[in-house]
Amino acid sequence: MEILSSTKNMLLMMMMSAMMWNMAKSDLIYVGGSKGSGWVLGNNLTNWSLNQHFHLNDWLYFGYEKDKRYFNVLEVNKTSYENCIDAGFIKNVTGGAGRDVFQLTNKKTYYFISGGGYCWHGLKVAIHVKDSVAPAPAPKSHKSGASALDASNIYHSLMVLILILLCTNFLG
Repeated sequence: MEILSSTKNMLLMMMMSAMMWNMAKSDLIYVGGSKGSGWVLGNNLTNWSLNQHFHLNDWLYFGYEKDKRYFNVLEVNKTSYENCIDAGFIKNVTGGAGRDVFQLTNKKTYYFISGGGYCWHGLKVAIHVKDSVAPAPAPKSHKSGASALDASNIYHSLMVLILILLCTNFLG
């Protein structure tokens, strides 16, 4: 009975470690490249977003402290983004303090605009989310001939180990 309890505790610890590893992979990205003034008029957010890499679980930080009475952050669909339509938005990300955050939870393109006509002045951005981790650097040659494990391989190996433990626990 004690062995079963020990196995369950070990399994729980491994699952918690895997979840914490996944959370640690996310980044906080300042929209427009600046913490306090990235979501403002005159900042070319289209060019900025094209030069960025966005991954699952990353957080976007919309900073517009100076103009928090005027600007907001609305998640919209592609048509509303292209036509600057602020009615019928998907989500109002605005918290009122000019420091709004949004987590990228799906692999898709997110569209954000500022309402009140500011979208027509360029206050909008499309964020294309790629896979969950940044691409691994090119492998380096090792004198020993062994290949290095990257973080995603470790994560996947842990998941496989957890599944094996679960199956053996239920079947045996």
